[in-house]
Parts: sequence; structure tokens; C-alpha cells
Amino acid sequence: MPKDKEKPQTTRRDFLRKSLSLIPLTIVAPSVMTSASAATGSEGVVNDYMPNFFNNSEWDFILAAVDRLIPVDENGPGGVSEGVPIFIDKQMEMPYGWGQLWYMHPPFVSAIPELGYQSHFVPREIYRQGIKMLNNHCIKKYGKPFHLLNIAEQDNILREAEKDAIQDGNINSKLFFTQLLENTKEGYLADPVHGGNQTLASWKLIGFPGARADYLDTVHRPGQPYPYGPVSISRKRGT
Repeated sequence: MPKDKEKPQTTRRDFLRKSLSLIPLTIVAPSVMTSASAATGSEGVVNDYMPNFFNNSEWDFILAAVDRLIPVDENGPGGVSEGVPIFIDKQMEMPYGWGQLWYMHPPFVSAIPELGYQSHFVPREIYRQGIKMLNNHCIKKYGKPFHLLNIAEQDNILREAEKDAIQDGNINSKLFFTQLLENTKEGYLADPVHGGNQTLASWKLIGFPGARADYLDTVHRPGQPYPYGPVSISRKRGT
């Protein structure tokens, strides 16, 4: 993961566009890693939410990590205020979290990405093992868990995890980092009915209209920005 001065500034819009087009992205695009974010606060819709899957220490980690992956900046709300941690927690209680959407029978071998998921860990186990591993590493290195570290220290830990530089014999840190980053992007771009993107901020940012009933007023005007705010499946509207 490059340091802040090694690449030109990229925008949150670029980050989300790359996510939608499935272009691989690493965490530390400088505009995504900004000090404008609140360090660990469970802001907005997350304040009154009681997680069903994560325990207290795991929830603290998720809040802090999501806040570093998509922080508040000049382009709009961050992942925490948009409810991304809620999205992730809810997914862990869905068939996805239990690995019921994948073929989960041996043999489990190392293989190229084109051959699909190969780990014997389901997402729930990846989070349990991964958070424990990173928090233990933080305590050994800094004397406190991830959510109590300062922003620079948190960024350093996430860089190490992305490079697979943290090991504990049970799970590799790159697998956990990849899981966390993918779910964070999914939650930020999802329909609000699933827990994240509560103000439709990401849809407004990329110009996605959402679940509108028809487009007759605009279908014959190609190349022009869509003039109306997005609409959620639940009929929530963005202005």
C-alpha cells in the first residue's frame, strides 16, 4: 500500500467508480485515508444499533476500521455515519455470513483467483479470527487494541494486514483485510434497506438513480446527468 506522497491525489468518486467496475483497489488512496474523519466514533445511524454478531471488542474494531477505509471528507459522509458497520453485522447473520452461498467442501488448496474462493473459513470465522489477530498484534506493538490507536497507527496496521505481514498461525491477515475491504465497499454502495448507505450518499456521489419506477423523461437524453435524486427499494429518497 503506497504512502501518501507516492501517488497523486485521487477522489472518493474515483474510489467508488473503481469499486463498481471491479478494478482492484488498495486502501490507501490518499483522499480515502484522510484525517478529516472522526477516529472511532459510532456516529449517525450506528449510535443506537446493537450488533447481533459482533461482540463489544469486535464492534469497536469494525467501527474504527471502517472509519479508516471510508472516512468523512469533503466529498461527503464516511462509512460509519452511513451505517456500513450495520450492513456488515447483518450480513454475518445471513446465508452469506455462514458461507452457504459457496461450495465449502475440501480439498482447500491455494489457487489462482479465477478458480474462486478456496479458504475453509466462512466470513463469520474470518472476522472472528481476523479481528482477534489484529488486536493481539496491536497490543504487542503499541500496548492497546486497534480502536484505541491513533490514526497513523491504525493506517500502519491496515497496511501491514493488506501486505499479509501479520500472522498468528490460524488465518492470514490479507484474507481478513480483503474480506473487510470488500464488505465495506459493498455496504457503502448497497441499497439502504440492507443497513448501509443510509442517506444514499454514495449513489448521489456517482449519479446512480436507484430503484426508480421509470425513466421515460430521461431515456432519450443520453450523455446528460440524471436530474433527480436516487430512490431506495424502501422508497427512501435522496435529494
